Amino acid sequence: MLKKYRLRDYGFILIAMLAVVTTIGILAIRSANSEYMSKQLIGALLGVFIMVVISLFDYHLFLKLYWPIYAANLVLLAMVYFFGETINNAKRWVTIAGIRFQPSEAAKILLILFFAQFIMKHKERFNTLPTLAAIVLLFLPPWVLVYKQPDLSTSIMLIVVFCVLLFVGGLSYRIILGTLAVVIPLAIIFLNLVLQPDQTLIKDYQQGRIMAWLNPSEYENAEGYQQTNSMIAIGSGQLTGKGLNNNEIASVKNGNFISEPQTDFIFAIIGEELGFIGSTTVIVLLFLISGYCIMVAMKAPDIEGKLICTGVASVVGFQSFFNIAVTTGLMPNTGLPLPFVSYGLTSLITLYASMGFVLNVRLQGVRKYT
Repeated sequence: MLKKYRLRDYGFILIAMLAVVTTIGILAIRSANSEYMSKQLIGALLGVFIMVVISLFDYHLFLKLYWPIYAANLVLLAMVYFFGETINNAKRWVTIAGIRFQPSEAAKILLILFFAQFIMKHKERFNTLPTLAAIVLLFLPPWVLVYKQPDLSTSIMLIVVFCVLLFVGGLSYRIILGTLAVVIPLAIIFLNLVLQPDQTLIKDYQQGRIMAWLNPSEYENAEGYQQTNSMIAIGSGQLTGKGLNNNEIASVKNGNFISEPQTDFIFAIIGEELGFIGSTTVIVLLFLISGYCIMVAMKAPDIEGKLICTGVASVVGFQSFFNIAVTTGLMPNTGLPLPFVSYGLTSLITLYASMGFVLNVRLQGVRKYT
């Protein structure tokens, strides 16, 4: 239900940071491929509207529907599995009522909302085997549906967010250390297995991305083509960049050396055209947005609000790190968009909806402590 809030308690600092980083993204998208700019602008305006509406409703109202939220998430992901559209060898999109969207992006916030309420309901027995087993079993169905699309990058992000929620929810350090003692060796074994020529654990193109990361010079004209040119673009921007929409011949963007630059490699466009100053501005803004969410979590009135804010912070923070690490060659190509910057309406609108929940947690926290 709607409540009365004081205007001065609204998170205008967060909104200002979101406005700046989104504007930079829209300008970079216009420079990368102008035909997508208007769609991104419309998506941003719709996202802001949804954010404001959600921020005015008590987030507990949404959390009461945590089981329908979980069911809706499964239905949407299952629709992709059975009826989704295949683009670039991946089935990640579904069309409903003429609107095409990517349910795996919405899955991030839907799982955060579900587990925020579920963990709160079971907080007294959180570190018991039955409760932890139930949490893992509830996480597996949506995760498997995302992984099978195939969408390894988003499935990894879901695991990261899930781990953050467990940690913030109060997972015992003994369990954490015991799990790490098992997971780390298994991860090393898994990495060695997927590098074998006849492996079947991941898709061939996913293996190629890992090989290109490990041996960039050998794969610079194949799977490593995107990353190599991305690093060249970022380095060529130097301090101030070549300017948005420039016509320089010696430009990675103008030479079409990066395919679909408006999506996963938008940071390369920012690095080339806005230089070190523009790149640093984007990094700092995304860091501050994530940090703001954590600050709100620290003052949240309850564990549900704390989990929502830290979950959203992990999405923005880790996804930003992964995307920028890919464009600078620090990680294999993952295919994750840069939050609020890359082209993608589902991602943009979902992120703004997430920020609506953060804003309401802040408002509820202020009401409690004043």
